[in-house]
Amino acid sequence: MNYLDFEKPIAVLFEQLEKVKQVGEKSGVDISQPISEIEEKIKAARIEIYSKLTPWERVQVSRHPDRPYTLAYIDYITGGTFMELHGDRTVKDDKAMVGGFGSVDGKTVMFIGQQKGINTKMRQIRNFGMPNPEGYRKALRLMKLAEKFNKPIVTLIDTPGAYPGLEAEERGQGEAIARNLLEMSQLKVPVICIVIGEGASGGALGIGIGDKVLMLENTWYSVISPESCSSILWRNWNNKERAAEALKLTPKDMLENKLIDGIINEPIGGAHTNHEEIFKTVKEEIIKHIAELEKLKPKKRVQERIEKFCAMGVVNEELPVLDPEKKEKTTTI
Repeated sequence: MNYLDFEKPIAVLFEQLEKVKQVGEKSGVDISQPISEIEEKIKAARIEIYSKLTPWERVQVSRHPDRPYTLAYIDYITGGTFMELHGDRTVKDDKAMVGGFGSVDGKTVMFIGQQKGINTKMRQIRNFGMPNPEGYRKALRLMKLAEKFNKPIVTLIDTPGAYPGLEAEERGQGEAIARNLLEMSQLKVPVICIVIGEGASGGALGIGIGDKVLMLENTWYSVISPESCSSILWRNWNNKERAAEALKLTPKDMLENKLIDGIINEPIGGAHTNHEEIFKTVKEEIIKHIAELEKLKPKKRVQERIEKFCAMGVVNEELPVLDPEKKEKTTTI
């Protein structure tokens, strides 16, 4: 298992646990008691550390190498029934964006999400989860397919951003993302968006317009990463912690600002410590929200979705009128 810098106390305890197990295997002595004590200490350490994570530490957890990725979630949630669909019918199949139909407790659902890759070779093939324009066009094609057959859509967001290469811009990266925003806002089927890792910029927003937008507890969602923000404002990465704090990118901040609809709790110590538990939790959330959304008529669902996103960022500011005789009147912007 890999450990982050602030997880060193946990790493030390796991080393002790391994040593005790090795002693028990060699000597044949009953070590159940010391093992139980160390496991309790590990649990307590995780609770203490993860109860007071800073925004930057939460960003680090979202990037943990042991954290499960999109296809792992889909495989568990669909029980192996997932059928991946490929290609945007224009350029090629973008491996950074995956999608297809799968069965969730007997109900067919369209799953779409970014896939980072589980090792070095796969990360290169998947372009580190950074889709090109054809990835977003593939996603839109699959959404329209789901709408045609009246199937709900679930998107799993985990990307450091859309691919910023020259060829991506030449093929219309901005237009592809903008088109998805427009089309997703008008889809007649239920749409649930879940941030399972990194949610950076338009790369995340390109599949992030839904009736319900949820975030896992140790994820982030922002217009820019803390490192890039620090580079722009201070010309280096040394202020990334300060940038993470200022960006208000944590699930708690996003919920307070009414930019998401809910937070999904992770296992103690993060999703990377217990894959099966987080898979089960996410599956329960998907089933619950699909059932709620299907009770609404398509027209009302679309209307509420559009109103929700149109209300974001709206500010009413009252300015005093300079005429002293009309000082009680105000102007609303």
